[in-house]
Amino acid sequence: MSKDILMFDADKELREFAMNCPIKGYNYVFFDEPFYFISPKKLEKYRDAEIISVFTHSTTIPNKKLDLFPNLKLITTRSTGFNHIDLKYCKKRKIAVANVPQYGAITVAEFAFALLLALVRRIPKASSDMRHADIRLPLYTGIDLAGKTMGVIGTGSIGRHIIQLAQGFGMNVIAYDLYPNPELKKLYVKSLDELYKLADVISLNVPSTPENHHLLNKEAFAKMKQGVYIINTARGDLVDATALYQAIRKGKVAGAGLDVMENEDFLVHDEAETSENFHNSDFLLTSAINLKLLQCPNVIATPHIAFNSHDAIRRINATTCENIRAFLSGRPINLR
Repeated sequence: MSKDILMFDADKELREFAMNCPIKGYNYVFFDEPFYFISPKKLEKYRDAEIISVFTHSTTIPNKKLDLFPNLKLITTRSTGFNHIDLKYCKKRKIAVANVPQYGAITVAEFAFALLLALVRRIPKASSDMRHADIRLPLYTGIDLAGKTMGVIGTGSIGRHIIQLAQGFGMNVIAYDLYPNPELKKLYVKSLDELYKLADVISLNVPSTPENHHLLNKEAFAKMKQGVYIINTARGDLVDATALYQAIRKGKVAGAGLDVMENEDFLVHDEAETSENFHNSDFLLTSAINLKLLQCPNVIATPHIAFNSHDAIRRINATTCENIRAFLSGRPINLR
């Protein structure tokens, strides 16, 4: 009898790839919804599953739902980030957790620049007005990127590609990283404060950690240039939404390109399980501020899609299949 591999957030490409990547003795079960959306009752018939594959969301996978699977041995997340999984809980239960370390560095970097170009050249406004035959040229006056200073926070694989793209546009590049790359030593500044002071554009490319929570806060914005642009394709909680909104209203921030936002699952998925937060004043304030940010004409917000190219998705699915095969062969890879 075949065992089940449960695949959540399973789109058409994942289903097709998985069916072309059969694993002997195992049967794929696909769910359209994220893992934490699905009711325990619906999962009951799959309680013997040993492997589940999930996608990344800002909401942490509930441990009580993982308790439904007493035989669970592997969680493979189709993402580089794994902060949505409680690693301490998994270690306690001896559940291996694998991720996809590399799949879309250039994909995300290109999207970051798409956001930046759309902001500085006011493309969404111009396109919308063109469709409505309401053309007002002074409203579309932008800036050149050449000669401006790009501040890159985080110089991992995505940050390095952003640096290359920025240099290709003729920008000056400065960078900051807690773990500097020797190959980029000429670009690093001594502190974040120095980067804030010098950068015309700031790109966030660091993980979500307790230390990075609200990295860009009221104090950080106060140190930045007047008219700075903010690009965040990393994690929503790196930016204090209230502080960003205030900085935009005051003109300190000329524009923000946000592929990620705090409480984004509530915005993107109308997440039912966030209802427990409706009595949390911080959650309610951030959710309200997000709606105000979405109304700002100099904010471009997208639903966490920087990774979302056909090329990157194929790499994600291929690595996920490799993670499962390697684990079952007794030679696991990409473990966290």
